[in-house]
Amino acid sequence: MLGAVLVAVVVVSQSHWRRGLLGLGAALFVGAVLRLLLPTSRVGLLAVRGRVFDVTALAVLGISIIAVTLAVPAPGS
Repeated sequence: MLGAVLVAVVVVSQSHWRRGLLGLGAALFVGAVLRLLLPTSRVGLLAVRGRVFDVTALAVLGISIIAVTLAVPAPGS
């Protein structure tokens, strides 16, 4: 997941902000799914608080980033 976030940040820094932010939102959402499905002993850095808090926070952030990115009109539209 950290690798996906780093790739998304690099894509954003190369002026492809829409693709990068969609990738970032997707990475956060995948992190939420992984935190939900993996046992506590295997989640590593995904475990911040309790499982419910972690899944909720990652899912809300991921979906929010995707929604805001899609709501911004494309340049030239």
